[in-house]
Amino acid sequence: MTGLSRRHALLAIGGAILAAPFTGRRALAQSDDLSKEMILNDPAAPIGGNPKGDVTIVAFLDYNCIYCKKSAPELDRALKEDGKVRLVYKDWPVIRPTSIDGAKLALGAKYQGKYEAAHRALMAIPGAGISKEKMRKALQAAGIDMQRLDADMQARSAEIEAIVRRNMAQADALGLTGTPTFLVGPFMVSTLDYKGFRQVIADARAEQSDGTQ
Repeated sequence: MTGLSRRHALLAIGGAILAAPFTGRRALAQSDDLSKEMILNDPAAPIGGNPKGDVTIVAFLDYNCIYCKKSAPELDRALKEDGKVRLVYKDWPVIRPTSIDGAKLALGAKYQGKYEAAHRALMAIPGAGISKEKMRKALQAAGIDMQRLDADMQARSAEIEAIVRRNMAQADALGLTGTPTFLVGPFMVSTLDYKGFRQVIADARAEQSDGTQ
């Protein structure tokens, strides 16, 4: 590993977060929902970046998290310039009650193919403690079909709630303590700027090329 501070390169679970199935900090970690496969490849999880990328980032985020909002454009820039990184979004609503509203709204937009548009719109709202009304206005301004969104959220409510529950359980099993948290190859990192993301992506790619994952 080169260039990462200890603060931004916390190795966890035997030194390799994604090197093996999570055998567990808790009994729950024995379930399929908490396996390495589901954390990386939950078929219901929204995907960004390059779906066939050679490095995967799993992002645990909350729409009331000011540090998530600070990191979001930095991560977008790093992914766009790299072009070979796969991003798995994990809506993890833990800060405020309206965080749950934000997660469900974003996930509901997935059914009209606009999860990332919704995600970026919600991340662009300044501050924390965002009201549901303000979230809905931001989504409408971003071109989300609100009538369809409401219909999808009602029809798919069980699926959306199941995704959120899985994300919560996975974060708990990993022992995550706050947002944002990013799993990048074998590394667990927190708030990063553009250079930090570029560095940890390079380090994860180097680890993979060395055959250590």
